[in-house]
Amino acid sequence: MHVLLLKEPRDGESGPDPYIKELSSHGHKATLIPVLSFKFVSLNTLSDKLFQPEKHSGLIFTSPRAVEAVKMCLEAEERREEWHKSVKDKWNAKSVYVVGKATAALVQNLGLNPVGEDTGTAEVLSQVIIEREDTNIPPLFFPCGSIKREVLPTALRENGVPLETLTVYQTAEHPDLEKNLKNYFTEQGIPASIAFFSPSGVKFCLEVVQRLSGEQLTTIKFAAIGPTTQEAMAAEGLCVSATAEKPTAEHLAAAIAKALQ
Repeated sequence: MHVLLLKEPRDGESGPDPYIKELSSHGHKATLIPVLSFKFVSLNTLSDKLFQPEKHSGLIFTSPRAVEAVKMCLEAEERREEWHKSVKDKWNAKSVYVVGKATAALVQNLGLNPVGEDTGTAEVLSQVIIEREDTNIPPLFFPCGSIKREVLPTALRENGVPLETLTVYQTAEHPDLEKNLKNYFTEQGIPASIAFFSPSGVKFCLEVVQRLSGEQLTTIKFAAIGPTTQEAMAAEGLCVSATAEKPTAEHLAAAIAKALQ
């Protein structure tokens, strides 16, 4: 059956997307349509902070994009040399917190040792941080996107853990989103299942999906990558048939396959 995945392709990864691969192992044909476009901002400020690890107690990454922003700060050869020679080790002497496996893998590519890759959500990660960190420390540094949820900053603030955030990318709707969705529905028809990967994905796609599906909307099994996305879908009145237990290709494909049985 046809499954529509409303997500960005993985950055710089060659070969098939793991979500497409996992779904095809269950006998389903998946298609990706990118929902978001990203613009990086404040990279000079980010770079300054990255090269002064002594001013912070650690790093927090909750999205692959934030790690990508760091990578862009290391593009100049002398910066990269300095990073690998001394700076990364200074960060590794502190804690580098991450949500999820995809972000953890990118953090490892920078030579950093991530903590928390099995947390899967900002809620769980914030509990890990609160248990591990004191309140009388220099702030943890959290490079993030413009549409970040306040869960983690709020939890840390309420527990007195100092935090400094910096917006390093802005999220907007992908310029070809509507056109790509129309083409998909024209060529493939109504998919058996549609998976959302973020609350912003729900915000940008839902109206177009409802319009293109018409009365057949109720026949589609809607799937969510995790609890936050599921909440955003339910808030819009969507019936969510499948939620991944963890935000991985394996878990989502299994949940969708079960819903489509």
